[in-house]
Amino acid sequence: MKAPRRYDAGMRAIRYHEIGGPDVLRMEEVSDPTAGPGQVRIRVKAAGVNFADTERRRGLYDAAAPLPRILGSEAAGVVDQVGAGVDSRWIGKRVVALALQSYAELATTSVDELLELPEHVSFEEAAGLLVQGLTAWHLLFTSAQVRKGDRVLIHAAAGGVGLLAIQLAKTLGAVVLGTVSSEEKAALAREAGADEVFVYGGAESVSDWVKQVTGGSGVELVLDSVGASTWASSLESLAPFGHLVAYGNASGPPPALEVEALYAKSLKVSAYWLRTPHPAALQRQAREALGQALADGRLRVKLGLVVGLEEATRAHQQLESRATVGKVVLRVA
Repeated sequence: MKAPRRYDAGMRAIRYHEIGGPDVLRMEEVSDPTAGPGQVRIRVKAAGVNFADTERRRGLYDAAAPLPRILGSEAAGVVDQVGAGVDSRWIGKRVVALALQSYAELATTSVDELLELPEHVSFEEAAGLLVQGLTAWHLLFTSAQVRKGDRVLIHAAAGGVGLLAIQLAKTLGAVVLGTVSSEEKAALAREAGADEVFVYGGAESVSDWVKQVTGGSGVELVLDSVGASTWASSLESLAPFGHLVAYGNASGPPPALEVEALYAKSLKVSAYWLRTPHPAALQRQAREALGQALADGRLRVKLGLVVGLEEATRAHQQLESRATVGKVVLRVA
């Protein structure tokens, strides 16, 4: 039998020492972090993997951060230490939180970031909730304020944000259109609640398809995380007074925006970023709404790939090649 791990000897973590491909990720033993004032330490059971992690590793995002660096931004696990000013009753609680450097056995974060988990919610599901769930929630409730009957076009509809955004949009009474790259992904989008799904590969363009399924009027909202390759079709798909929200650029940055092109339909273009400072009350509202929806089954996290911490390289390879659907999660313990 394998001997119990001695946590006083340091923790295992995934780090990279240089910018590069997935193979720069290394499993290393590093010093345990300690919870500071207002913080807790989480013994991580599962850590979410996000496309932004691959961009950081490639030096496209947060490039000024010092190396070596531990990746990760969301952790699910059990609180095992509290810092000064934090109620000790948090110790032993099952939680999920936005927590930097979460590709590790231990991670620290502010107590204000914690969401307590009911026993029936797995750590893997929880690790897939916050980064993509908060993004989806704010896109629909904060940036766009979707109303019943609005038509919403979601690119990358079978991705982590896409599947959650479909479910949340349907709770608001929206009509949801999605774009995907395969029939398998189309089935997942429909299962999540999408009313119509476009599969790339045919002769028809996205904008022509949108006009067809909306009777020529277009959609009130487009959520675009793809960027360069979808930008033109996103603008063309909008109805008069429609709104395009950009929140990623998986295919590269979109072209420079020509304001003159917006006048004919009085369009609005904006951007959303989860790391923008949010009012604390708004972020708490979003976090608690997502947690409640997950707990009572109104919201489901699709786990597309769950691998061990030591397989972080594989997780990045699969995510970058777009071979995954839903959420990619590292099982830590």
